[in-house]
Amino acid sequence: MAPRKSPAPKPARTRILLVDDHPLIHEGLVQLIAQEPDLETCGQAASGREALDMAASRNPALAIVDLSLLDMDGLDLIKDLAARFPGLAILVLSMRDERFYAERALRAGARGYITKGERPRTILAAIRRVLQGDVYLSDRMAALLMRRLIDHNSPEAATAVDALSDRELQVLSSIGEGLGPSQIADRLHLSVKTIETYRAHIKDKLSIDDAAALRQYAIHWMQEHRPG
Repeated sequence: MAPRKSPAPKPARTRILLVDDHPLIHEGLVQLIAQEPDLETCGQAASGREALDMAASRNPALAIVDLSLLDMDGLDLIKDLAARFPGLAILVLSMRDERFYAERALRAGARGYITKGERPRTILAAIRRVLQGDVYLSDRMAALLMRRLIDHNSPEAATAVDALSDRELQVLSSIGEGLGPSQIADRLHLSVKTIETYRAHIKDKLSIDDAAALRQYAIHWMQEHRPG
């Protein structure tokens, strides 16, 4: 009798780290990824610190990162991940308006940007595109970036808010959420004096005269660009 052959080993699955502080988002992504024969979740982090620790210990090929986290802004986390783990692919999955954050996320080191309202098959397509070494953006965002590149006078060319640095945009968004200088300082791990300096830069770039007008502008901007 011929010896029985051992079953062929199953191919290794691509490991994905999830970084989001919403349990329902985690659960949905875990279930979505588990249905794919070549993908698996290797960790679920709710904060930037957890994400950095898990990226070091669990060796993921891809990190799916939200921009709103418990302890740090997602753009800062992307910069840290890209610097510490050069081979790690990063895909942003966020509720934030892609018109203002997708290009910033790519500059920070992400390879793709997708909003949470997209269908599961679109999220999977974005995952696979980024894992293949390509960049993923929605058709709308890709077209917008192209128009900005070739026609600075187009209706969708860069706005005043686009002139803000990443940190200044984080401060503006926090003001729009109703946070005061000390609360923003705690969120961004900066001093109140530094936050006040950023506020002054924002007022100058947006041609805003005083703190009350800045707060009103920030609240209106957040409402105008709220998803959905």
